[in-house]
Amino acid sequence: MTLLPDAAIRIRRMRIDEDLDGIGAVDAASFTNPWTRDMYLWEAAHSDVARVFVAVHDEAGIVAYCAVWVVFDELQVNNLAVLPAWRARGLARRLLAEVFRAARDEGATCATLEVRASNAPAIALYEGLGFVRTAIRAGYYTHPVEDAWIYWRHDLDPVELA
Repeated sequence: MTLLPDAAIRIRRMRIDEDLDGIGAVDAASFTNPWTRDMYLWEAAHSDVARVFVAVHDEAGIVAYCAVWVVFDELQVNNLAVLPAWRARGLARRLLAEVFRAARDEGATCATLEVRASNAPAIALYEGLGFVRTAIRAGYYTHPVEDAWIYWRHDLDPVELA
């Protein structure tokens, strides 16, 4: 894994007016059933629990994002995606480290997520961060139909980046 220098990437909260196209490009390159622009706009306008964080490269723009909900003491990771050319560089781990920090600041103490059973790189990332598989949702995903593995992390301690 080639780690990116901190100066090259900034992680921040989404700016709805300027970031949706970049998030859409990451979504389209990453998911078989991506969220639509309207889904993000609806969440931004109607949800007090939705948060989206973006990883912005100085020249390439948005190269990754993470959409979450913070509900009381729980962080729900809804989407985490990195452009294919930017994968395997520690970017998803850095992004999640910032998401965890922000969620802790809001009072969250644990995190949960679903992942496709076949998504070995994501599973390795989550398990490497201390998430534990606790259940299966049969046929949860479409395009193609596939089971979701449900993971929990029962603390939001800081993430080691090195």
